[in-house]
Amino acid sequence: MSRYRGPRLRVVRRLGELPGLTSKTPKKQNPPGQHGSSPKKLSQYGIRLQEKQKLRFHYGLSECQLIRYVRHARRLKGSTGEVLLQLLEMRLDNVVFRLGLAPTIPSARQLIMHGHIIVNDKKETISSSQVKPKDKISFLEKKNSKAFVAQVLDFESGKEVPSFLNWDKEKKTGTVNTIVDRDSIGIKLNELLIVEFYSRKV
Repeated sequence: MSRYRGPRLRVVRRLGELPGLTSKTPKKQNPPGQHGSSPKKLSQYGIRLQEKQKLRFHYGLSECQLIRYVRHARRLKGSTGEVLLQLLEMRLDNVVFRLGLAPTIPSARQLIMHGHIIVNDKKETISSSQVKPKDKISFLEKKNSKAFVAQVLDFESGKEVPSFLNWDKEKKTGTVNTIVDRDSIGIKLNELLIVEFYSRKV
């Protein structure tokens, strides 16, 4: 399974800020482990591995899933790195998270799998499904889902919705405006290093 069950702040301390994994901030800033206070200089392979791990943990993917996305991105037109990021950003679980309906991508995935999210007036339970421009996203008016989303919306009220999405506060409906551009990606990383990491593997 792609779900990571270990300590999330430990991953954040090693890889840097990962808003999709957790909204918490670690008290310690040095890397985890016995030798965290004096980190070793990373090799070229280590740098590329670290960028790949950022992508994996942020979007909550297994290694097999990420390899499939890289292969798919290579078959499409455009820069492989940017296309890869677009495919991941347009996943339903990420869009639900970016709209502010869930505090993290794992919690957004749980909302979807439990049948609380509606896409174009139809219940959607596949978190990896790709959304398209003009798709409308809302949540069921059930007591438990309504209460949870309302609580998250209050907590995330100061969070800025990216430009490729739109959130209607009155109707409580999100709309996908367009395909995400590179400037609106929700994580800071170098996608070219990730493509180079997989160049000999796929």
